[in-house]
Amino acid sequence: MEKTAASIITIGDELLIGQVIDTNSAWMAQELNKIGVWVRHRLAVGDVWDDIWKALDEESAQSQIILITGGLGPTADDITKPLLNEYFGGKIVVDEGALANVKHIFEKVLQRPMIERNLKQAEVPDVCKVIQNKRGTAPGMWFEKDNKIFVSMPGVPNEMKGMMTDAVLPALREKFRLPFIAHRTLLTAGIGESFLAEHISAFETALPSYIRLAYLPNYGMVRLRLTIQGEDPLAMEKELQEQFDRLRKLTAQWMVIDEDLTLQEALGKVLKARGRTVGTAESCTGGYIAHLITSIPGSSQYFKGSVVSYANEVKQQILGVSAATLETAGAVSEETVREMAAGALAALDTDYVVVTSGIMGPDGGSAEKPVGTAWVAVANRQRIDAQRFWFRFDRQRNIELTATNALNLLRKFILADG
Repeated sequence: MEKTAASIITIGDELLIGQVIDTNSAWMAQELNKIGVWVRHRLAVGDVWDDIWKALDEESAQSQIILITGGLGPTADDITKPLLNEYFGGKIVVDEGALANVKHIFEKVLQRPMIERNLKQAEVPDVCKVIQNKRGTAPGMWFEKDNKIFVSMPGVPNEMKGMMTDAVLPALREKFRLPFIAHRTLLTAGIGESFLAEHISAFETALPSYIRLAYLPNYGMVRLRLTIQGEDPLAMEKELQEQFDRLRKLTAQWMVIDEDLTLQEALGKVLKARGRTVGTAESCTGGYIAHLITSIPGSSQYFKGSVVSYANEVKQQILGVSAATLETAGAVSEETVREMAAGALAALDTDYVVVTSGIMGPDGGSAEKPVGTAWVAVANRQRIDAQRFWFRFDRQRNIELTATNALNLLRKFILADG
């Protein structure tokens, strides 16, 4: 089967100068891949008429699907709509559905008056199919020209994702004959990407051409994703599962979970399955671990709370760390995190705690405790385990790596607890 190719064009000067990070195209590419659409190109262009026009010409010469985000706002620099109107030879009209949506948002949701500029959001080229925006005021637009599909959506990620999920992806599935595609994903921790690749090299080499293995590393973890593509869903699913079972056996000692979940989601599943609760006491991570845990819907079932004990007086007054320990061993030490853990269990009245204290940088290190040093403790009422880590990166990455390793240490601790 011939591949169905797509190009993604993101529009906005803010993308080119780094003021805004383009997360739209990455998300769109992932979702297109899931339905069997091959993303040929991803490119960003500024708010320049000729550049956008050229991008449309060049990408439609190579791809059957051109997805566009950005430039649909109500201000003068938002030129995507008038450009598309001219590009497809239309005239601007008011879409009644979009107008009703704009009025509803201003009158019922925002409860403030509209101005003429807001009403212009309901104007669209008469040659497009309107995609109603359930999350904002700017409608999307679907154009067809020379057997090619052009879809223009807002640059606001939440609005774009709503349109893609509700309207665009289902319509693309109907419009094109797409191959069957399926994925299996597992998450590993505690082994680097290169070592992992070496360990499973024979498995990867033996894979048939229609099954691909992807390595997706991120902050001390590596996701492994197997993807199969073909014509026979039943046969493809069976073969994919057989290969995935082999991969699971090869990576068993590092595998966190054999689903496409984050580490914090995997931890949540373990806690919910056991009916247990957890809390955090964080110094160097400043509440980041609590943020990761509570980013998961339903985490209130198992997360009790957090003590961000950044200052030593908080470690003493809230967690009961002794002044003598802080004086002799220091805040970044095994002794301190053990006392923090004991105090957190009592203060938060929880089954488990995870505790951090470290030096994230760029300053504050010493020969004995260099920048990147982190002590992590995990505990229940019967036992406290502590481990020292050292990371060699910038402050933000050191924080993220500390949090990742702390969550994984906690996960293993809970599993060992029975």
